[in-house]
Amino acid sequence: MNSYTLTLAILLAASILQIWTSALAIESVLRRQQPSGLRRIWLAVAGTAMLFALHDGYALELALRTGIYDQRQAILVGLAALTMAYAIHGFRRREA
Repeated sequence: MNSYTLTLAILLAASILQIWTSALAIESVLRRQQPSGLRRIWLAVAGTAMLFALHDGYALELALRTGIYDQRQAILVGLAALTMAYAIHGFRRREA
């Protein structure tokens, strides 16, 4: 696997992880038994995760259309997405 293909795979995985993280946060927003302040925080997390997913999608599109990519940045984005998904999943498990 060359570096271009690895970068594409990492960006795709990061985008999927950020969308999943956003879905988990939106699910937490929709729980009615939580205080409104906590629901607003979950909404901010969901919005942030969607913005990161959009950024990852744009980076993936740039790499696919033009061939311009940065493997180090893709690895950092992938690690950030993985860490954020793990943290949100852990927060949700603590609440339940």
